[in-house]
Amino acid sequence: MNKPVVSEEALGEPVPMSELTPGLAAKAAAAGPVYVVLAGISFSHFLNDTMQSLIASVYPILKDNYALDFAQIGMITLAFQFTASLLQPVVGHFTDKKAQPFSLAIGMGFTFFGLLMLSVAHAYGAILIAASLVGLGSAVFHPESSRIARLASGGRYGFAQSVFQLGGSFGTAMGPVLAALIVVPFGQPSIAWFSSIAFLAIVILWRIGAWYKPQIAARKAAVIERHPDHPDQRRVRIALIVLVALLISKQLYVSSLSSYYIFYLIDRFGVSTQAAQLYLFVFLAANAAGAFFGGPVGDRFGRKYVIWFSILGALPFTLALPYAGLFASAVLTVVIGLIISSATSAIIVFAQELMPHRFGMISGVFFGVAFGIGGLGAAVLGKLADHTSIAFVYQLCAFLPAIGLLAVFLPKMPKAAH
Repeated sequence: MNKPVVSEEALGEPVPMSELTPGLAAKAAAAGPVYVVLAGISFSHFLNDTMQSLIASVYPILKDNYALDFAQIGMITLAFQFTASLLQPVVGHFTDKKAQPFSLAIGMGFTFFGLLMLSVAHAYGAILIAASLVGLGSAVFHPESSRIARLASGGRYGFAQSVFQLGGSFGTAMGPVLAALIVVPFGQPSIAWFSSIAFLAIVILWRIGAWYKPQIAARKAAVIERHPDHPDQRRVRIALIVLVALLISKQLYVSSLSSYYIFYLIDRFGVSTQAAQLYLFVFLAANAAGAFFGGPVGDRFGRKYVIWFSILGALPFTLALPYAGLFASAVLTVVIGLIISSATSAIIVFAQELMPHRFGMISGVFFGVAFGIGGLGAAVLGKLADHTSIAFVYQLCAFLPAIGLLAVFLPKMPKAAH
């Protein structure tokens, strides 16, 4: 079988190290990960997702202040996540053609202004616009930062993606805690204080952009070669559809917890808003821990096995959650978070390796699907909760991990890709 060779100029993107000529790939792997860059991009992800998670964490305040129903709460999530979903593939496609090393810092500026607007918004329309601005910042951040994490991986792609995801997951977990400690006592205007986090992220991302810029030039002469055992185009298309379906099932379930778990605990067990936010933090922290371990395990044993275990393995625990007491619910959400989140890095890296010539676009599509399905799912589930109950929503969502059975259609990837 002849190996198709494509020049980097034809693709217009920095070459993923898994696709360099063997000598260059071996040299990059021998150098090992660039830990300073990985730490910086992970910390920036932490700051970015901390600010994002504030939106869902202040829902009870917005609901009480403006007499919103669950459908309107879901629309706020949709405004934020749908903006990110629509634009992430566009950003990824554009940066495939022409890399923009300082776009991350510029994109964070939208988040900065979105937070300031949310802190002073007194109309529902203004809240939606503010949420959309924060979503726009995420649309710029995720595709390019995922690419930078891979460039700094030293060949340990799952590990690098997990480090990147770890920052975002812990940032998401911190939102409810910060909301409980700051926003609940001091009210909606205190959201403006978090714009200082956005400014810190802008400074860090500008420095990372300075590291990234020469990496683009250093790969101008590289050559991309397709592995002879790489799946054909038909199997690649099927695999991408399966991966999207698996990500949808995972993200929709996580969205049901992150958006409505607070209301579920208040409605069923009568806990306070602050206590419910801390219970949500427990789930999100477990989600963060699971996201980290999935990548290195996939590097060692294969990403397909991690995906199998992660999504389908959570099914018994999601089925039990709607019928558990308060303490048992907390324990179950920890187990669910640890298991179901371990697939995130494996799914993204698997998709990137299926289409390395469209790395930015694929990253944008998969991050975009995660945001878009989360937002659309939150709106639909909110409408369903208004017509039935929060408890019914969780009984229905408990079956979502069964979609993990589709993992049987994923192809076997070349060993070098693992």
